[in-house]
Amino acid sequence: MKRVMDLVVYHGHPWFRKGTLTAGNNTSIHFYQPGCARIELTGDVVIGNDSMVGAYTRIYTHDHFHKGRDKTMFQMMKENGVKWNKLVIGNDVWIHDGATILSQVTLIPDGCVIGANATLTKNPGPYEIWAGVPAHKVGVR
Repeated sequence: MKRVMDLVVYHGHPWFRKGTLTAGNNTSIHFYQPGCARIELTGDVVIGNDSMVGAYTRIYTHDHFHKGRDKTMFQMMKENGVKWNKLVIGNDVWIHDGATILSQVTLIPDGCVIGANATLTKNPGPYEIWAGVPAHKVGVR
């Protein structure tokens, strides 16, 4: 597990918060170079049992404040920090190669499939199949 953590996990803003990764039994995260998955841990990520995260997948748990024009985003970050969320990935989930999970996603429930190169911007329902950019529901398992 340490080898996976060293290759896959990084802390985007460790001076604000260092999140944790918890993975269930029989969970697979692609960690071979080149093409390992990358999981940004400002917020926490919990992955259930029997789930798979493919090569080149990117998971983000934070975003920057970017409302208004009177201050730069860098100034807003210095004053307000960053927004972060906890992401829960259920059991029996398959996140295909190259998928991007953005920080506003807080739950990928049991049985979901996220298509290759999809960009997930909202929470899917259980056993739904999502694909595209931005990702949308294309089927049900």
